Amino acid sequence: MTTIAIVEDNPSNLKLIDGVLQRAGYQTLIAEDADVGIPMIREQLPDLVLMDIHLPGTDGLQATRLLKKDDRTRHIPIIAVTARAMDGDRETILATGCDAYTSKPIRYKELLLQIDKILNGVNDV
Repeated sequence: MTTIAIVEDNPSNLKLIDGVLQRAGYQTLIAEDADVGIPMIREQLPDLVLMDIHLPGTDGLQATRLLKKDDRTRHIPIIAVTARAMDGDRETILATGCDAYTSKPIRYKELLLQIDKILNGVNDV
């Protein structure tokens, strides 16, 4: 079964994303911040990570940098999930090492399609 880690500090967003992914047949791992999420991801090695960018403590961009520098986790695709939707934000987020970007509010059908493409090696996301 495909496992997706969700690193999200907003309880409502976390519950909604988790529910959508589980209904789509994915197993989920949950962390409410990067300080819990990074070690969880390093230990569990999920197939993909959904990373909120605005997190308390270590933010999602720094967490992404740490995961992409680690030989054990650099291969894991990371989709940034953020409310940041200003000009240039997408480019900044992707330059940090995220493999894809989606903005909040989340459009779940688009997110599931994006996840499917990344997991199947399609690089047009």
